[in-house]
Amino acid sequence: MRDRRRRAGVPALAAALLLCGCATATPPPTAGAASDGPPALDDALVVLAAASLTEVVTQAADQLEAAHPGLTVRTSFAGSSALAGQVVAGAPVDVLVTASRATMTRATDVVGGEPVVVATNRLQLAVPAGNPGGVTSVADLADPDLTVALCAPEVPCGDVTADVLQLAGVVAAPDTLEQDVRAVLTRLVLDEADAGLVYRTDVRAAAGAVEGVDLPAHAQGTTDYPALVLPEAPHPRAAAAFVALLQGDAGRQALTDAGFGVP
Repeated sequence: MRDRRRRAGVPALAAALLLCGCATATPPPTAGAASDGPPALDDALVVLAAASLTEVVTQAADQLEAAHPGLTVRTSFAGSSALAGQVVAGAPVDVLVTASRATMTRATDVVGGEPVVVATNRLQLAVPAGNPGGVTSVADLADPDLTVALCAPEVPCGDVTADVLQLAGVVAAPDTLEQDVRAVLTRLVLDEADAGLVYRTDVRAAAGAVEGVDLPAHAQGTTDYPALVLPEAPHPRAAAAFVALLQGDAGRQALTDAGFGVP
Protein backbone atom coordinates (compact mmCIF):
# COMPACT_ATOMS: atom_id res chain seq x y z
CA MET A 1 0.00 0.00 0.00
CA ARG A 2 1.26 3.41 -0.90
CA ASP A 3 0.56 6.24 1.51
CA ARG A 4 1.11 9.93 1.04
CA ARG A 5 3.92 11.47 3.06
CA ARG A 6 2.83 13.15 6.28
CA ARG A 7 -0.36 11.05 6.28
CA ALA A 8 -0.79 7.96 8.44
CA GLY A 9 -1.44 4.66 6.67
CA VAL A 10 -4.95 3.36 7.18
CA PRO A 11 -4.08 -0.12 8.48
CA ALA A 12 -1.92 1.41 11.22
CA LEU A 13 -4.57 3.99 11.94
CA ALA A 14 -7.30 1.38 12.15
CA ALA A 15 -5.23 -0.80 14.47
CA ALA A 16 -4.50 2.11 16.77
CA LEU A 17 -8.14 3.06 16.98
CA LEU A 18 -9.24 -0.48 17.66
CA LEU A 19 -6.61 -0.96 20.35
CA CYS A 20 -7.70 2.15 22.19
CA GLY A 21 -11.35 1.21 21.82
CA CYS A 22 -12.20 4.43 19.98
CA ALA A 23 -13.04 3.12 16.53
CA THR A 24 -16.73 3.95 16.85
CA ALA A 25 -18.26 6.34 14.34
CA THR A 26 -18.90 9.91 15.39
CA PRO A 27 -22.66 10.59 15.22
CA PRO A 28 -23.78 13.17 12.66
CA PRO A 29 -24.49 16.67 13.93
CA THR A 30 -27.99 17.57 14.97
CA ALA A 31 -30.25 19.68 12.78
CA GLY A 32 -29.93 22.54 15.22
CA ALA A 33 -26.15 22.58 14.96
CA ALA A 34 -26.33 22.72 11.16
CA SER A 35 -28.44 25.88 11.28
CA ASP A 36 -25.63 27.86 12.91
CA GLY A 37 -23.83 28.27 9.55
CA PRO A 38 -21.46 26.24 7.39
CA PRO A 39 -19.85 23.50 9.50
CA ALA A 40 -16.12 23.68 10.06
CA LEU A 41 -14.24 20.75 8.62
CA ASP A 42 -11.60 20.22 11.29
CA ASP A 43 -11.33 16.46 11.52
CA ALA A 44 -8.98 13.75 10.21
CA LEU A 45 -10.66 12.42 7.06
CA VAL A 46 -9.63 8.92 5.90
CA VAL A 47 -9.79 8.17 2.16
CA LEU A 48 -8.97 4.83 0.54
CA ALA A 49 -8.51 4.98 -3.23
CA ALA A 50 -7.42 2.75 -6.08
CA ALA A 51 -3.71 3.04 -6.86
CA SER A 52 -4.38 4.48 -10.31
CA LEU A 53 -6.00 7.51 -8.65
CA THR A 54 -2.92 8.41 -6.62
CA GLU A 55 -2.16 11.77 -8.24
CA VAL A 56 -5.76 12.98 -8.57
CA VAL A 57 -6.83 12.01 -5.05
CA THR A 58 -3.64 13.48 -3.59
CA GLN A 59 -4.37 16.75 -5.39
CA ALA A 60 -7.99 16.75 -4.20
CA ALA A 61 -6.86 16.11 -0.62
CA ASP A 62 -4.44 19.04 -0.78
CA GLN A 63 -7.16 21.30 -2.18
CA LEU A 64 -9.64 20.35 0.54
CA GLU A 65 -7.05 20.89 3.27
CA ALA A 66 -6.17 24.29 1.81
CA ALA A 67 -9.83 25.29 1.90
CA HIS A 68 -10.25 24.00 5.47
CA PRO A 69 -7.05 24.59 7.50
CA GLY A 70 -8.34 22.51 10.41
CA LEU A 71 -8.84 19.42 8.24
CA THR A 72 -6.32 16.62 7.69
CA VAL A 73 -6.96 14.17 4.85
CA ARG A 74 -5.24 10.82 5.29
CA THR A 75 -5.04 8.81 2.06
CA SER A 76 -3.98 5.28 1.26
CA PHE A 77 -3.63 3.75 -2.20
CA ALA A 78 -3.63 0.07 -3.15
CA GLY A 79 -5.49 -2.50 -5.19
CA SER A 80 -9.23 -1.98 -4.90
CA SER A 81 -9.86 -5.49 -3.59
CA ALA A 82 -7.53 -4.93 -0.65
CA LEU A 83 -9.15 -1.60 0.14
CA ALA A 84 -12.67 -3.02 -0.04
CA GLY A 85 -11.51 -5.77 2.30
CA GLN A 86 -10.43 -3.18 4.87
CA VAL A 87 -13.84 -1.53 4.70
CA VAL A 88 -15.63 -4.87 5.09
CA ALA A 89 -13.39 -5.67 8.07
CA GLY A 90 -14.59 -2.51 9.82
CA ALA A 91 -11.69 -0.09 9.40
CA PRO A 92 -12.73 3.47 10.37
CA VAL A 93 -12.85 4.82 6.80
CA ASP A 94 -14.76 7.83 5.48
CA VAL A 95 -14.45 7.51 1.70
CA LEU A 96 -13.74 4.53 -0.57
CA VAL A 97 -12.96 4.93 -4.28
CA THR A 98 -12.43 1.73 -6.27
CA ALA A 99 -11.43 1.00 -9.85
CA SER A 100 -14.49 -1.10 -10.65
CA ARG A 101 -18.17 -1.35 -9.84
CA ALA A 102 -17.81 -5.03 -8.96
CA THR A 103 -15.21 -4.33 -6.29
CA MET A 104 -17.31 -1.55 -4.82
CA THR A 105 -20.28 -3.92 -4.66
CA ARG A 106 -18.26 -6.26 -2.42
CA ALA A 107 -18.07 -3.42 0.07
CA THR A 108 -21.60 -2.07 -0.25
CA ASP A 109 -23.10 -5.56 0.06
CA VAL A 110 -21.74 -5.49 3.61
CA VAL A 111 -21.69 -1.84 4.71
CA GLY A 112 -24.40 -0.37 2.46
CA GLY A 113 -24.33 3.05 0.90
CA GLU A 114 -24.89 4.57 -2.53
CA PRO A 115 -21.67 5.06 -4.55
CA VAL A 116 -21.41 7.52 -7.44
CA VAL A 117 -19.18 7.09 -10.49
CA VAL A 118 -16.60 9.87 -10.63
CA ALA A 119 -14.35 8.68 -13.48
CA THR A 120 -13.71 6.11 -16.18
CA ASN A 121 -10.48 4.61 -17.51
CA ARG A 122 -9.18 2.17 -20.10
CA LEU A 123 -6.19 -0.10 -20.49
CA GLN A 124 -3.20 0.39 -22.75
CA LEU A 125 -0.38 -1.89 -23.74
CA ALA A 126 2.72 -0.37 -22.13
CA VAL A 127 6.45 -0.87 -22.63
CA PRO A 128 9.59 0.72 -21.13
CA ALA A 129 10.86 3.84 -22.86
CA GLY A 130 12.53 2.91 -26.13
CA ASN A 131 10.63 -0.39 -26.29
CA PRO A 132 13.70 -2.63 -25.77
CA GLY A 133 11.62 -5.78 -26.23
CA GLY A 134 10.34 -4.73 -29.64
CA VAL A 135 6.71 -5.14 -28.59
CA THR A 136 4.20 -4.15 -31.26
CA SER A 137 0.82 -5.57 -30.24
CA VAL A 138 -1.13 -7.25 -27.46
CA ALA A 139 -0.32 -10.60 -29.13
CA ASP A 140 3.27 -10.17 -27.90
CA LEU A 141 2.04 -10.78 -24.34
CA ALA A 142 2.01 -14.48 -25.28
CA ASP A 143 5.69 -14.48 -26.29
CA PRO A 144 7.63 -16.64 -23.78
CA ASP A 145 10.85 -14.82 -24.68
CA LEU A 146 9.49 -11.55 -23.30
CA THR A 147 9.10 -10.63 -19.64
CA VAL A 148 5.44 -9.76 -19.12
CA ALA A 149 3.88 -8.06 -16.07
CA LEU A 150 0.12 -8.10 -15.56
CA CYS A 151 -2.31 -7.38 -12.74
CA ALA A 152 -3.44 -10.32 -10.64
CA PRO A 153 -6.91 -11.56 -11.60
CA GLU A 154 -8.49 -10.66 -8.24
CA VAL A 155 -7.92 -6.90 -8.65
CA PRO A 156 -9.91 -4.67 -11.04
CA CYS A 157 -7.08 -4.12 -13.54
CA GLY A 158 -6.61 -7.90 -13.66
CA ASP A 159 -10.31 -8.39 -14.33
CA VAL A 160 -10.21 -5.87 -17.19
CA THR A 161 -6.99 -7.47 -18.47
CA ALA A 162 -8.73 -10.83 -18.68
CA ASP A 163 -11.50 -9.26 -20.77
CA VAL A 164 -8.97 -7.66 -23.13
CA LEU A 165 -7.02 -10.88 -23.61
CA GLN A 166 -10.20 -12.86 -24.26
CA LEU A 167 -11.45 -10.31 -26.81
CA ALA A 168 -8.04 -10.26 -28.51
CA GLY A 169 -7.80 -14.06 -28.55
CA VAL A 170 -4.48 -13.98 -26.71
CA VAL A 171 -3.29 -16.45 -24.05
CA ALA A 172 -0.75 -14.36 -22.14
CA ALA A 173 2.39 -15.75 -20.52
CA PRO A 174 2.88 -13.43 -17.54
CA ASP A 175 6.09 -13.65 -15.55
CA THR A 176 4.63 -11.68 -12.65
CA LEU A 177 1.12 -10.93 -11.40
CA GLU A 178 0.91 -7.74 -9.36
CA GLN A 179 -1.60 -6.69 -6.70
CA ASP A 180 -2.26 -3.24 -8.18
CA VAL A 181 -1.70 -1.48 -11.49
CA ARG A 182 1.02 0.81 -10.12
CA ALA A 183 3.12 -2.26 -9.32
CA VAL A 184 2.91 -3.28 -13.00
CA LEU A 185 3.87 0.26 -13.98
CA THR A 186 6.87 0.15 -11.63
CA ARG A 187 8.11 -3.04 -13.29
CA LEU A 188 8.04 -1.24 -16.65
CA VAL A 189 9.61 1.98 -15.36
CA LEU A 190 12.49 -0.02 -13.83
CA ASP A 191 12.86 -2.02 -17.07
CA GLU A 192 12.09 -5.22 -15.17
CA ALA A 193 9.45 -6.18 -17.75
CA ASP A 194 9.22 -5.85 -21.51
CA ALA A 195 5.47 -5.28 -21.62
CA GLY A 196 2.33 -5.05 -19.51
CA LEU A 197 -1.20 -3.77 -19.45
CA VAL A 198 -1.84 -0.64 -17.39
CA TYR A 199 -4.38 2.15 -17.49
CA ARG A 200 -3.73 4.98 -19.93
CA THR A 201 -3.61 7.33 -16.92
CA ASP A 202 -0.64 5.35 -15.57
CA VAL A 203 1.21 5.78 -18.85
CA ARG A 204 0.63 9.51 -18.60
CA ALA A 205 1.68 9.60 -14.94
CA ALA A 206 4.98 7.90 -15.86
CA ALA A 207 5.94 11.08 -17.77
CA GLY A 208 7.87 9.41 -20.58
CA ALA A 209 9.37 6.55 -18.59
CA VAL A 210 7.02 4.16 -20.41
CA GLU A 211 5.30 4.22 -23.79
CA GLY A 212 1.67 3.34 -24.37
CA VAL A 213 0.09 1.56 -27.33
CA ASP A 214 -3.67 1.72 -27.80
CA LEU A 215 -5.44 -1.62 -27.90
CA PRO A 216 -7.36 -2.69 -31.02
CA ALA A 217 -10.94 -1.48 -31.31
CA HIS A 218 -12.34 -4.99 -30.80
CA ALA A 219 -10.38 -5.52 -27.57
CA GLN A 220 -10.88 -2.38 -25.53
CA GLY A 221 -10.81 -2.66 -21.75
CA THR A 222 -12.68 -0.01 -19.77
CA THR A 223 -13.69 0.45 -16.14
CA ASP A 224 -15.65 2.83 -13.91
CA TYR A 225 -14.48 4.43 -10.65
CA PRO A 226 -17.26 4.62 -8.05
CA ALA A 227 -16.80 6.71 -4.90
CA LEU A 228 -18.61 5.94 -1.65
CA VAL A 229 -19.21 7.97 1.49
CA LEU A 230 -19.50 5.16 4.00
CA PRO A 231 -22.84 5.13 5.87
CA GLU A 232 -20.94 4.92 9.17
CA ALA A 233 -18.22 7.39 8.16
CA PRO A 234 -16.66 8.95 11.27
CA HIS A 235 -16.61 12.34 9.50
CA PRO A 236 -19.61 12.36 7.15
CA ARG A 237 -19.61 16.08 6.27
CA ALA A 238 -15.94 16.11 5.33
CA ALA A 239 -16.41 12.85 3.41
CA ALA A 240 -19.30 14.33 1.44
CA ALA A 241 -17.22 17.44 0.72
CA PHE A 242 -14.39 15.28 -0.63
CA VAL A 243 -16.62 13.34 -3.03
CA ALA A 244 -18.32 16.58 -4.09
CA LEU A 245 -14.87 17.97 -4.91
CA LEU A 246 -14.17 15.02 -7.21
CA GLN A 247 -17.52 15.55 -8.92
CA GLY A 248 -17.16 19.32 -9.24
CA ASP A 249 -15.47 21.39 -11.91
CA ALA A 250 -12.02 21.30 -10.28
CA GLY A 251 -12.16 17.55 -9.73
CA ARG A 252 -13.41 16.83 -13.23
CA GLN A 253 -10.64 18.98 -14.68
CA ALA A 254 -8.00 17.18 -12.61
CA LEU A 255 -9.36 13.80 -13.73
CA THR A 256 -9.41 14.90 -17.37
CA ASP A 257 -5.88 16.28 -17.16
CA ALA A 258 -4.72 12.92 -15.77
CA GLY A 259 -6.30 11.08 -18.70
CA PHE A 260 -9.46 9.80 -17.03
CA GLY A 261 -12.88 10.06 -18.59
CA VAL A 262 -15.59 11.78 -16.57
CA PRO A 263 -19.30 10.90 -16.50
